[in-house]
Amino acid sequence: MAKPATIDEYLSQLPDDQRRALSKLRAQIKACAPKAEEYIGYGLAGFKLDGRPLIYIGAAKNHCAIYGARADATLTDRLEGYKQSKGTIQFTPEKPIPAATVKLIVKARIEALQQRTAAKKTAPTKKKAGKAKESRPAKTAGKKA
Repeated sequence: MAKPATIDEYLSQLPDDQRRALSKLRAQIKACAPKAEEYIGYGLAGFKLDGRPLIYIGAAKNHCAIYGARADATLTDRLEGYKQSKGTIQFTPEKPIPAATVKLIVKARIEALQQRTAAKKTAPTKKKAGKAKESRPAKTAGKKA
């Protein structure tokens, strides 16, 4: 199977139930982040905002997932019953993540990206304090001293 270059190509390679579930999820993400650009990253369907990765979606043999989504305390109750690991929320086409919860996940990721970007802009730049480099004698090709 050829590596997909677009999200449409990625989705076309999936079974019907996973394709429908991820297509719906894709539309929900785009509705929450209309300025997000679609791309393929890490072999997954991804979304970038202001050139930075926002979120990824993908499918495996027995599940679909959202990657790069950290479920904080406000989402714990909403995601009960979904398998989670660090930054990943798994679901099945038969039990998709509710649209309202997807919206909260995407909005939280947008806010996290904006905070990180703002912190980088306001953080003072550190100059590396180091020793002055000692000058080394130039090597001569093929000659021994």
